[in-house]
Amino acid sequence: MSAKHVAVLMGGFSSERPVSLSSGTACADALEAEGYRVTRVDVDRNVAATLAALRPDVAFNALHGPYGEDGTIQGILEYLEIPYTHSGVLASALAMDKAQAKYVAAASGIPVAEARIMDRHDFGSEHPLKPPYVVKPVSEGSSFGVVMVQEDQSHPPQILGSSEWRYGDRVMAERYIYGRELTCGVMGGAALGVTEIIPQGHSFYDYDSKYVKGGSKHVIPAEISPIIYQKIQSLAVKAHQAIGCRGVSRSDFRFDDRFSEDGELIWLEINTQPGMTPTSLVPEMAVHAGYSFGEFLKWIVEDASCLR
Repeated sequence: MSAKHVAVLMGGFSSERPVSLSSGTACADALEAEGYRVTRVDVDRNVAATLAALRPDVAFNALHGPYGEDGTIQGILEYLEIPYTHSGVLASALAMDKAQAKYVAAASGIPVAEARIMDRHDFGSEHPLKPPYVVKPVSEGSSFGVVMVQEDQSHPPQILGSSEWRYGDRVMAERYIYGRELTCGVMGGAALGVTEIIPQGHSFYDYDSKYVKGGSKHVIPAEISPIIYQKIQSLAVKAHQAIGCRGVSRSDFRFDDRFSEDGELIWLEINTQPGMTPTSLVPEMAVHAGYSFGEFLKWIVEDASCLR
């Protein structure tokens, strides 16, 4: 029986291209070690023709950001009838739009923070929310374009009206949640472990703390009460189901336990294309659950399908 042919889609042309190349290379190497026949595809505007010529058995989606996790590449794969990994067209598009994902999560009983969706040009001299708050692009990942507005700041961020801004016109101003950064993966509808992320030398979990060596410390299992731990797992599964995700996803939370052990737990967002290097958060969770990196990726490949 010949080895299954897997096309690993990586690179692309979003702001997250370097992250995707890192994820894709790690996945391709590990899948080859598992015995798959692997073709590395650095995605460009001709990706449909490339895939039509390759006709792989499975497309492993290691793309990040717009075009890769917003339903676009998923639609191409559906059209070509090539089974693919991770979430489908609708769930991918919904999760990538932070505003719409928040509406769906809130309607499902998941606790979210107060927020306003605005055009960046509508930010004048008045704050849209009482500081402190966070401004983030509606459809970006890896903390690109995230701006923290401190309590003593007299006006909204000036960068929003600048020609240097390149993250789209729709932005979300969201109440800042004090406390701890926690995240939980979901694999096939079941929760993985909960990780606490502790940025090292950064005020929040920004791009450098995500991807620069030593930028953050990961603690798994997170050192929180069993009740909060299980609540996070339950909410991660609930968000995965509400958005309609498939394969693996990761939900991010803030937990403010300054005044009590129960504290305030807030769901921030869901990621349908989590980083896939051996030191990324979800692969770490899978290892904690007893999978090797290769076994984890093999599960993702064998879960692939169309009509996701």
